[in-house]
Amino acid sequence: MSDNHEDNPDFVPDGEAGGDGPEEPLFAVPDDASALDVDSPVEVPTEPTAAERASSGKTDEAASDWEKLAAERTADLQRLHAEYVNYKRRVDRDRDVARQKGIEAVVNDLLPVLDSIHAAKQHDELAGGFKLVADEIDKVAAKYGLTTFGEVGDAFDPHLHEALMHVPFEGETDVTVVSAVMQKGAKLNDRVIRPARVGVADPA
Repeated sequence: MSDNHEDNPDFVPDGEAGGDGPEEPLFAVPDDASALDVDSPVEVPTEPTAAERASSGKTDEAASDWEKLAAERTADLQRLHAEYVNYKRRVDRDRDVARQKGIEAVVNDLLPVLDSIHAAKQHDELAGGFKLVADEIDKVAAKYGLTTFGEVGDAFDPHLHEALMHVPFEGETDVTVVSAVMQKGAKLNDRVIRPARVGVADPA
């Protein structure tokens, strides 16, 4: 290529360009924009989605911590519930025992009265208003579980009877039987609170 630019009429040496003319751009931009490739994909940076963040290690750590805390709180609630159930059972049991002791104390005080009523009935000495009162007392005693036992001819049971003497018994028997009753025994809800005082007869 020749260094002589005289053949190029548009060549302008450095420093000789006129100040009135526009400066030429460094890069030529075509007048026709159709030459640009507008269909080329452009990569745009995006923020991570919630699912992507949830799958990260930090999120897994936080979820694990919450699960441990929830498990600890659940165990605390279960332990507290068990303690409450046991406490309620103890309170109910103590209340029942106290109630039973109160009833037993009152019934023991009433036993002499009930003995007198029983003796009066045996001698047909109950009549009129006194008989009504005696019947009401028997009903109240039965309402709280009081029953009496001890009859002539019953088999002798050392857990139920207190033998005071030997009394002849009319009839034949193969076991020791109650031949006389001096004082009836008493049970409160199937628990013996007083044995029957009896006379016994041995088998012949």
